[in-house]
Amino acid sequence: MAVVAAAAVLGTGVPLLLKPDAAMAHGAFVYPATRTYACYVDGRAAGGGDLYPTNPACVDAVAQGGKQPLWDFYAVLIGNAGGRHQEIIPDGELCGAGTDKYAAYNAARTDWPTTTLRSGASVTFKYNAWAPHPGTWYQYVTKDGWNPNQPLRWSDLEPAPFDQVTNPPLGGGESGAEYSWQAQLPNKSGRHIIYSIWQRSDSPEAFYNCSDVNFVGGGDPTTAPPTTAPPTTVPPTTAPPTTVPPTTVPPTTAAPTSNPPAGACTAAVRVDSSWSGGYQATVTVTNTGSSAISPWTATWTMPGGSSVTQGWNATVSQSGSTVTATAPSWAQSLAPGASTSIGFIGSGSSNPGPSGVALNGSPCA
Repeated sequence: MAVVAAAAVLGTGVPLLLKPDAAMAHGAFVYPATRTYACYVDGRAAGGGDLYPTNPACVDAVAQGGKQPLWDFYAVLIGNAGGRHQEIIPDGELCGAGTDKYAAYNAARTDWPTTTLRSGASVTFKYNAWAPHPGTWYQYVTKDGWNPNQPLRWSDLEPAPFDQVTNPPLGGGESGAEYSWQAQLPNKSGRHIIYSIWQRSDSPEAFYNCSDVNFVGGGDPTTAPPTTAPPTTVPPTTAPPTTVPPTTVPPTTAAPTSNPPAGACTAAVRVDSSWSGGYQATVTVTNTGSSAISPWTATWTMPGGSSVTQGWNATVSQSGSTVTATAPSWAQSLAPGASTSIGFIGSGSSNPGPSGVALNGSPCA
């Protein structure tokens, strides 16, 4: 089984990263990223062949449980589950599947790496297939009003899965061999957890994933405030008096630390891996100025015909050939001398790669 898994990974051109004590395990969500995979990717961003996470939740998880759970990001499993999920996994331990090895990933906090999803949209789910097996995947989502500051309970999940698939197609992807399938997202708004259960049909073994997501463009429209107010609510006497000179209003409210002067940053682009039709790269931006930049936004230009299909360590979007990476909630400020690394998956060729990196609109050297 290990030979099959290794061949599947090597066939994509993605480096096979193994530690000597890596577990014989089988798969995990890579889009939307499960906590273990998101922290694995965060840890790889620093390069050097080891894992050095910078996300605070990932850093704390490594401090509690070491790095091996990240090398084994695909191994959150119970060998004898046999469909008895709620019976054998206690409330509060769903994300770690009740195991000691992955207990750190049960932590109730709002700074886990998060995937932004469009409410109600059709998306392609991607699931790493370290060792393929037949079976059925069930995707649940947390109920409206659930509390992300409390450990996840079974009762926090909607009673029925919003997505279910049996034996999806197997192909290649950025994490190696991957299952992929189309799924219709639920109508949700804001922060939620997508909880996935993969129950094998050839064995009682089952796998469990917590993927932190942020739904945009959703919610109940009946709860939105009215867009217009009755005209009587604005009395005419509320108009500003004519005795107030207009020059008392400052011409600009921009914070001086938000826009660094030209040349006050450096940028480096590193291609981490490549394969036919795509590649994984990291853009690292360093604040070389004397003031903090908060919040920061990095931009760069993709070559013609190339696009970003997935990003992490920032909220990554693309318009035309311009990619915009905005600061995550857990790292809004970039101190003098500090760097931030944004990882992404790009389509097309890595040569030429991204160019014209800028920080808050100022070109970087």
